[in-house]
Amino acid sequence: MAGKNAGALTPKIAAAAARGDEALRAQAPRLEDIAAHNHRKMLRAFQAARVSSYHLHGSTGYGLGDAGREALDMAVAAVLGTESALVRHQFVSGTHAIAAALFGVLRPGDHALSVSGLPYDTLLPVIGTAGERGSLREWGIGFDAVPLTGQSRVDLAAVRAAARPDTRIFLLQRSAGYAGRQSLPMAEIARFIAWSKENFPNIYVFVDNCYGELVEKTEPGDAGADLTAGSLIKNLGGTLAPTGGYIAGRRDLVELAADRFAAPGIGMEVGASLDVQKLLLQGLFFSPLTVAEAVKSMIFTAAFWTELGFTARPEASAPRADIIQAVELGSAKRLAAFCRGVQKGSALDAHMRPEPAPMPGYADEILMAGGVFVQGATAEFSADGPLRPPYTVYMQGGISVHYVREANILAAQQMQEDGLLR
Repeated sequence: MAGKNAGALTPKIAAAAARGDEALRAQAPRLEDIAAHNHRKMLRAFQAARVSSYHLHGSTGYGLGDAGREALDMAVAAVLGTESALVRHQFVSGTHAIAAALFGVLRPGDHALSVSGLPYDTLLPVIGTAGERGSLREWGIGFDAVPLTGQSRVDLAAVRAAARPDTRIFLLQRSAGYAGRQSLPMAEIARFIAWSKENFPNIYVFVDNCYGELVEKTEPGDAGADLTAGSLIKNLGGTLAPTGGYIAGRRDLVELAADRFAAPGIGMEVGASLDVQKLLLQGLFFSPLTVAEAVKSMIFTAAFWTELGFTARPEASAPRADIIQAVELGSAKRLAAFCRGVQKGSALDAHMRPEPAPMPGYADEILMAGGVFVQGATAEFSADGPLRPPYTVYMQGGISVHYVREANILAAQQMQEDGLLR
């Protein structure tokens, strides 16, 4: 029955839930240490930006002199360890923010090199891998990708060989996305940035930071990244931001990106914040808490499904680099049943049945579950996966580990009802 809560558990599912709870208890001290650090960092960022009650009220029209918008930019830059930040609700997604940064900094004849393999699916049309209209390729900007090593580390020798005299940007994607690799921890990102600055000081390092903010104690900006970008309906929105994204980094590069976001000569000085300013600031302030809950949720998820016999990436005991958990299900039927179960555990639309459908920017049909208050807000909690082998589901977010625990149990029960649980 759609919308039912998890009732009496079979011994197999009960054992999986107990294993998830045990994994959380084992990692509690480390998780609380990271959360406490990031809470302190966030509080100090707000205080340094002198955020005041009058900053909560937005502007209209051109948004000239919007003090709240400027305070938000300052706070995000401080949290991310950068000189400057452009935080705007007008960004429609993380992909939009990344595209604005790339088009802002790159010029015809330049070359971009992804050092973490092919980027996420929605960035491929931006690059122009299939000759898409308006892409970097159409503007005469070259692109290549160097895969990570088998240990999910940046292949420094291969990067050195692939770098060209016209290479202007090294692109690093922190989260694995739909790729079958591990997400990159800050230690690996910092290692690459240090090597890059020593060997290629004239090439900018740009980190796609989506899903990674506040998962660890440091950010790419702290390690010297020249530019970074992400979405506000993921980590830094604290589940309250209704839309938006950010670009942060060196002041001159952020200003170039702002010229692309708005128009040359206007840049960072315009953009009405309307009635969302309070939500953006409040969501940012809450984000260390919601990210900590999301990380806990994904640790439970990994242990739960491993106990049920599935491959989870990363493993429950592994350090976290983002708020995503991949579980290889092995068949389209299992993926569909999984998403139906998660949907039953949602606050909204629990009675709905997820069906695969095409989505803008994706080559494959996508199955997606999650009754969230902000459409597509993966920070709240959702599960999705492309209809292609090995039929991996990607769970992300979790405003509360208790909600995610319930959704996992319902997903397992749905698979069991369908005769698909091993």
